[in-house]
Amino acid sequence: MTHPLNRTLLLLDIEKFSDRDDVEQAYLRRMLYDVVERVLQSAGIDQTLHLRADRGDGVLVMIDANAPLPLLLRVLLTEAPAQLREVNRMASSAAQIRLRAVVATGFVSVDAVDGWVGSDLNHACRLLDADVLRAALRRRSSDIALCVSESVHAGIVRHDHTGIPADAFHPVTVESKNGPLKAWLHGPVPTAADSAPTARDAAPAQQQGRAPAEGGGAVRQARLDSTPAAHGIPRLWRAALDDPSFTTEALDVLRGWVLAADRDEDTSWALADLLPKLVDGATAAHRIGHLLHTVRGDDGGPRPAAADDLLTALHRA
Repeated sequence: MTHPLNRTLLLLDIEKFSDRDDVEQAYLRRMLYDVVERVLQSAGIDQTLHLRADRGDGVLVMIDANAPLPLLLRVLLTEAPAQLREVNRMASSAAQIRLRAVVATGFVSVDAVDGWVGSDLNHACRLLDADVLRAALRRRSSDIALCVSESVHAGIVRHDHTGIPADAFHPVTVESKNGPLKAWLHGPVPTAADSAPTARDAAPAQQQGRAPAEGGGAVRQARLDSTPAAHGIPRLWRAALDDPSFTTEALDVLRGWVLAADRDEDTSWALADLLPKLVDGATAAHRIGHLLHTVRGDDGGPRPAAADDLLTALHRA
């Protein structure tokens, strides 16, 4: 592993990426990389000053600390929204691209397999996935929502550089596994109701009754609690999936459950039993199957091993 080096981190993620089919996703990825390339060029950051890591539905850019950070922020606030408007004007409704963006600074190492390691990077990923940033993008007409870390605000934003109005940034606190993270959101902060954590962050409750493994298969099943609330979970989730206004949130709920299942065997058993109950037709089966094939681990890590077991459970539906 290399020695930690101070870097600027730019993280971008496409909204509602998992709702699209393969053709639309391929198009969105091309547009994302086109926007990233134009942003970096406008900010004077050439190929020698940055590295990129693909995240499927997004991209992570590690930028040399000598690159001009104020210029990057100015481009993200002015040119990037214009670029996205230009792209979306010519795109169908199914191919609209909207982005969550985070700019942070910190120390990052590169390991033996070219992976990036560092707590500052982990914190930036937490900000990118924060409910307040997701809600901010949902609630505004602009095609990009930007959040900066505390260090970027202290070093750059609060000094009110030209094109980076300090009063346009507002403090937010993001909960993480390691405690609260302070950050600054560009534009209005969503209300508490808008940005409250959704059920995607909640793992299914640990079940008391378990059935033994069937036929030596990889998936051991659990029997859901017989309470009305437990029976209502599949119905509630399917209703959210079928409502275009909440399809993304419903899939995010399932994504959170899959990640929880990968960390805890009891949760995996419960989700394997629940999964077939979420399927009420071919469309739901396709969406769930696609998510299980493409889901990534925490912070964009490798695909969770539990996803394969859950696919087996889904095929029984």
